[in-house]
Amino acid sequence: MDQTGIMLVELRATTVAPMLRLAVSLCLILSVMLMIEKVMMGAVSLFAKIFRRRPEKIYKCAPIRDDEEIGTSAYPMVLVQVPMYNEKQVYKLSIGAACRILWPSDRIIIQVLDDSTDPEVKTLVQQECRKWAINGVNIKYEIRNNRYGYKAGALKEGMKHKYVDDCDFVAIFDADFQPDSDFLMKTIPFMFHNPEIALVQTRWIFVNANECLMTRMQEMSMDYHFKVEQESGSTMCSFFGFNGTAGVWRISALIDAGGWNDRTTVEDMDLAVRASLRGWKFVYTGNVKVKSELPSTFNAYRNQQYRWACGPANLFRKAVREILRTKKVSVAKKIYMLYNFFFVRRIIGHLITFMLYCVIIPASVFVPEVDIPDWGVVYVPSIITILNSVGTPRSIHLLILWVFFENVMSMHRMKAAITGLLEVGKVDEWIVTEKLGSAPRASTIKEAAKRFKWMITRRLLLPELGLAAYLFTCAYYDYNYGRRKFCYYIFPQSLAFFIMGLGYVGTIVPNL
Repeated sequence: MDQTGIMLVELRATTVAPMLRLAVSLCLILSVMLMIEKVMMGAVSLFAKIFRRRPEKIYKCAPIRDDEEIGTSAYPMVLVQVPMYNEKQVYKLSIGAACRILWPSDRIIIQVLDDSTDPEVKTLVQQECRKWAINGVNIKYEIRNNRYGYKAGALKEGMKHKYVDDCDFVAIFDADFQPDSDFLMKTIPFMFHNPEIALVQTRWIFVNANECLMTRMQEMSMDYHFKVEQESGSTMCSFFGFNGTAGVWRISALIDAGGWNDRTTVEDMDLAVRASLRGWKFVYTGNVKVKSELPSTFNAYRNQQYRWACGPANLFRKAVREILRTKKVSVAKKIYMLYNFFFVRRIIGHLITFMLYCVIIPASVFVPEVDIPDWGVVYVPSIITILNSVGTPRSIHLLILWVFFENVMSMHRMKAAITGLLEVGKVDEWIVTEKLGSAPRASTIKEAAKRFKWMITRRLLLPELGLAAYLFTCAYYDYNYGRRKFCYYIFPQSLAFFIMGLGYVGTIVPNL
């Protein structure tokens, strides 16, 4: 070996190796923290299932009946809010579903909050509201002259109308959500009989889950969120993040918490945190399911995930002092909110997935002085992966593909989380998730091919392609010169980055 080679080896051993060992140690500690959190949530969820710790077993939820003397006045007054923004594909579905909800007609108000900027869409939405009003539905069409605060601003403005003063509860449905007619009959009793409950959150199910591989991957992540994260939070300390839709709020609790606030792009989670700090309880009812739609294009999904990763990190930055200072909740609940709910799930969960599995492990193939233990490379990630799959057993055969898909998305989520935590860049960016209604199921092969061509020529994602090149280089080197043979994991991961970097996701494929 020549002198230059010897110097490079010494530099690697004395400088690069110690830094990489430190990074490996830190990542392994964080991955263990994440694994423990996953195991704990899984155990709580399993406990709830085995011992039937369902909300209906814990709280009184007897159906509300007509009173012989006061008639329908026995039912509380309910406001149903449907916020929308240029929702041409789904406005009929959402408004129709809201208007079909079973509840005494004199005890319910449907409020359509239309922030649309497209005159054609505004006209269509207004006509749809007028049609239901003619049929006897108490429906209000509300607009404003600006979009300040986005969805939070629209909801806040909607609560200012005089007729809302008579309402006790407010149900919220985004424009692509279609509640069953008995939604209020199943949710309102929890709040009617239990004055300490501020929120009842229901589960989402997806009408387009089988549309393509990308929607199948999304379904696996979302099912875990509802069946494990939400259920464990509800069971353990009656706290979880409101999902912004398919839920019912007690209006007095909403007001007590300070109402809607647009300080972050996750106004729903923000409201949940503030209400919980005021001592209110939340209930998750997984047996009540509301149909919705998953993003059908990769661009829409990336925008959604950016907001869902950036917003919570930014909220953590802004709410940490509020959580520490409050005197209305226990120390245990404060620790749960700060450590479990925010730090591990919303910060560590995004950072560790990308840094360890997409950067540090691949980089270690060039530094033989660094040895990563098998438990950190195989066992811990395997436990985390298996626990993440329990929500969607029908897709267990897609687990490996899901891992690679999530690892690619982790780069985007990590960037968003750091942006939110440091409050820089596009921290306040809000892009409404594109909804297609029934359009995907009516797509022809020709239309799918046209969309794919557009994605190839105009949607090249350079960060993903750059990571694909980096991972391929690591895999090639490890295959020829390495001793750990990480290449069998790194190469398919590089392929996943390459495929998604070219936009080859979200295309129509046969159901699996």
